[in-house]
Amino acid sequence: MRHMTPAQLQARLAAAGDPPLLLDVREPWEYEICALPGSRLLPMRQIREQIDQLDREQEIVVVCHHGIRSRQVCLWLERSGFKRVINLDGGLDAWAREIDPYMATY
Repeated sequence: MRHMTPAQLQARLAAAGDPPLLLDVREPWEYEICALPGSRLLPMRQIREQIDQLDREQEIVVVCHHGIRSRQVCLWLERSGFKRVINLDGGLDAWAREIDPYMATY
């Protein structure tokens, strides 16, 4: 599994080309507080049921609050045949501290 810092993700999103899927694995109540623009909410507890809705070839950056749930999801996705999964180190908490100080936190 690859890891990406918030600064690396910001640069990746600003780069030309196909952007990665930003897969937010938090709960809906967390997503309502804050989220990365363009991210797709798929709570961790629903990944197994909805795995067929994800493209195994697409680059996927998995995000959560602190990077712990997203790491678990990345490991599971890799075991399920996904080759291009990336964990956002520090999660949205790190993104808010390092990239977007105006993002709501909890």
